Amino acid sequence: MNLTGGRSFTTRLTIALALLLLAFGALVALLGRHVAAEHDQEALQRLSHGLARHIVEHWPSITVADPDEADRAARAALLSMLMVVNPGISVYVLSAEGRVTAYIGEPGMVRQEQVDLDAVRQFLAGAALPLRGTDPMGSGIPRIFSAAMFPPRPADVRPPGYLYVVLDGGAREQVAGGVSLRRVWLGAAAIAAIGLLLTVVLGAIAFRRLTLPLHRLAGRMRDYSVRSSDRPEAMVARRSVGNEVLAIAAAFSDMTQRIERQAEREQKQASAHREMMASVAHDLRTPLTALHGHLEALAGEAIAQSPRRDRVLAAALAQSDKVRRLSQQLFELAALQSTDQVLHRERFCLDELVTDAVQKFDLTGQAPQVTLHGAPPGRLELDGDLQLVERALTNLIDNALRHAPGSAPVKVSLLREGGEARVVVEDAGPGLPAELIDRLEQGGSLRDPPIRRPGGGIGGLGLAIAQRVAVLHGGSLRLLPAPEGGTRLCLALPMAS
Repeated sequence: MNLTGGRSFTTRLTIALALLLLAFGALVALLGRHVAAEHDQEALQRLSHGLARHIVEHWPSITVADPDEADRAARAALLSMLMVVNPGISVYVLSAEGRVTAYIGEPGMVRQEQVDLDAVRQFLAGAALPLRGTDPMGSGIPRIFSAAMFPPRPADVRPPGYLYVVLDGGAREQVAGGVSLRRVWLGAAAIAAIGLLLTVVLGAIAFRRLTLPLHRLAGRMRDYSVRSSDRPEAMVARRSVGNEVLAIAAAFSDMTQRIERQAEREQKQASAHREMMASVAHDLRTPLTALHGHLEALAGEAIAQSPRRDRVLAAALAQSDKVRRLSQQLFELAALQSTDQVLHRERFCLDELVTDAVQKFDLTGQAPQVTLHGAPPGRLELDGDLQLVERALTNLIDNALRHAPGSAPVKVSLLREGGEARVVVEDAGPGLPAELIDRLEQGGSLRDPPIRRPGGGIGGLGLAIAQRVAVLHGGSLRLLPAPEGGTRLCLALPMAS
């Protein structure tokens, strides 16, 4: 019987209690039957203890051990009378050596003529009852008996014999077997069933009250685990409905695993944070050092009036713009990673936003040019943060311009695919680093952990911002195949319903 699957702890305790009570009741019944039988035989033997002695004292004719000298008629009459008075007894005359010399009954009933005299001598010596001796009938079962030694006579040349009376012979067993105990057993069974039922009911109520806090705790743990349906422990919790112990064990295992994962994640985040701070310090140190040198040169009197002044000032402004752009990107990325939702939602047209972004880069007059390619997809409306989406587009185009120098233009195309609007930015540069390509193809984060440049510092801030904006809007940033070389990035955003 499976006592664990699907059953509550209270139910299993109740079943265990019922089984223990049944086993205890069976053991008590067996012991009671044995004790009752012992008591009955001891009482019978005590009651008939002096039977053999009484016969010997009042009927001397039976004490003649020699069959040739005994009054056969008188002995037969006496033994017949005893058997009629109490058919349950069997009377035997034993010789001094313990052999059966006379028995009143059907011929051939005596199958064991030698009786063990040790039990007889113990009986005559007053040993504790009950005492069991040999059954001359040959049943092999020790029988309670009464015994008396014949008084010695002066003329006897042999030792006196014994009178041996078996008190629970075969006749008594036949009579006892004929008495029906059906009513007794039915009554005992009814009393035992009522007692068992009351005990189980009271035990179930007590167990229920004792295990109620455990049941409530298991329910809370199980509900918490079931809400996380992607974990295997949640499946165990579903299968263990009603089983408080399994539910608590599954919840505890889930909790320990989550704590270990959280500790490992925090350790990785701390390591990534240290790496990012070191990379940020490296990225800021180079332009700040150059900017400081240019400012020192501008402060000198000689260069203030020389033709190099304009070149130094332009270099200083370029380094200052690099520091400004890097610090702005770090701030934007930190702000985007600190939230899981778009805070400022509005309805806007993505096609107009893409056109404005391309025109803004086209007005700068820098090479390479930014051009809009492909057939117009029509009006594409989005529900989201216009400034964040514009920032993502700007980062993708700016990243293509800075990492793909040359005469080939940067191509921007807009198309509709099902319920998504896709902005594709394509350049003819050398392509992205292998680590960035792997993360984009696997859909992993571009900033956790940060990407290290070969020469030091961190890279991919603009792409990381674009990826985070796409994720916040329910979209993605993917890398598309580029048969002609270069890089093709696709910013996919869900359109408004």
